[in-house]
Amino acid sequence: MAIILLTIFVLVPAIEIVLFIWTGGHIGVWSVFALILITGILGTLVVRHEGTETLRRAQLAMQSGDIPTEQLLDGICIIIGAVLLITPGFFTDAVGFLIVFPLTRHPFKLLLKRIIKKSIEKGNFIYRRW
Repeated sequence: MAIILLTIFVLVPAIEIVLFIWTGGHIGVWSVFALILITGILGTLVVRHEGTETLRRAQLAMQSGDIPTEQLLDGICIIIGAVLLITPGFFTDAVGFLIVFPLTRHPFKLLLKRIIKKSIEKGNFIYRRW
C-alpha cells in the first residue's frame, strides 16, 4: 500500500511537472493552458455521456430483473476517470480518458474486480447478495 501511495502522491505529480515543462517549452505556456482547459471540457462531456449511458443500461438491467454488476463497475470506473480528467495534467488526462471510454475500460474493470475480490477475502469489504 505504501508503494501505491508513494506513486500517487510523488511519482504522478513529478511526471505531470516534467510533461508541463517539456510541452510548455515546445508549444508555449498559453498553449499548455489552453490544452488543460480543452481536455477538462472534453472530459466533462465524455463523462456526462458515458455516465448517462451507464445509468440507462443499469436501469434496463434492473427492469429485467438482473443485478447491474457490470454497470456498477462501469460507474465506478467513470467516477475514477472523471476525477483524473478534472485533475490538471496530461498524464492524468490520458489515463482518465482510457478509463472513461468503453473500448479501453475493460482492463481497468478487471483490476477493480481483483481489488474488490481481495478486499472481500481479507474481510475488509462486506458483500451481501440480496
